[in-house]
Amino acid sequence: MKYTGDNPKGVAVITGASAGLGRVCARSFAKAGYNVSLIARGIEGLEGAKKEIEDMGMKAVYYSVDVADADAVEQAAEHTEKALGLIDVWVNNAMNSVFSPVKEMKAEEYKRVTEVTYLGQVNGALSALKRMLPRDKGSIVFVGSALAYRGIPLQSAYCGSKHAIQGFFDSLRTELLHDKSNVQITMVQLPAMNTTQFGFVRSRLPNKPRPMGTIFQPEVAASAILYAAEHDRREMLVGYPTLKAVIGNQIAPWYADRVLANTGISGQQTDEPEDPNRKDNLYAPIPGDHGGHGPFGDKATSTSAELYFSEHKFITFALIAVILLLIIIIIILI
Repeated sequence: MKYTGDNPKGVAVITGASAGLGRVCARSFAKAGYNVSLIARGIEGLEGAKKEIEDMGMKAVYYSVDVADADAVEQAAEHTEKALGLIDVWVNNAMNSVFSPVKEMKAEEYKRVTEVTYLGQVNGALSALKRMLPRDKGSIVFVGSALAYRGIPLQSAYCGSKHAIQGFFDSLRTELLHDKSNVQITMVQLPAMNTTQFGFVRSRLPNKPRPMGTIFQPEVAASAILYAAEHDRREMLVGYPTLKAVIGNQIAPWYADRVLANTGISGQQTDEPEDPNRKDNLYAPIPGDHGGHGPFGDKATSTSAELYFSEHKFITFALIAVILLLIIIIIILI
């Protein structure tokens, strides 16, 4: 079926939509046939995202909103439904962070990162639930991280916020199940990605920050988020590094402690010195339209075998069955 702005698959709200993963998610949902409501702070990025969506033949509106402001989020939700129609999907993606050792962090920085990265998702969920629960339908996607399970050095504020989202998600999901609600919620746990955040976030590191470990292009994560919005999944782990971090930390957290103590500091920095006067977006957006990708494209992969098998369960189960059958045949022949 051919979807258009006048005949959409649905209406999706994307927070943090002006740059990085949110920008790529906005394009992915528009390509899939959704009209999109864009929520972020940066005007230039929001205007750029709106134009991209309209160039695809879909409709878009944007609202310059700080997701830490619950009233502003609620107003954006209200205006979205007046402009585009009933909200079908809400993607809680907006985030902020500070790269710094704990001993150098300030209390107000923890407060700010928590207000955006954790409470911003809570505010979005509350506005989405206000509309979806009476209709008994809709989908909310919480954008998590491997760091929701495993904290790493230099990102204590971000890791704490992602852990908090995990706890909120678990509580909400049990309540929805108790109420037999048809509103679906999913948490998508992400790996390191080539997004704009590493040039945006506040940093006290001597060198420029970088994603740690295997780096994925944001299109991989956007594909998972779109899939999660349209399928009833409790959780999706994107990329083998995320799967390894989650399972490994459950089995041997003490080992992860040692590995990260030895590699986590240097592994999150490039060899290029950081500009101590660089602007950051902790309290205000950085002017300009920055797009969806960061500077690590030459090191990033655009595929994830783990995600493919997660999205294609039949193929996964069939492959497992074939492998088990071959093992049984070999045993019998031996």
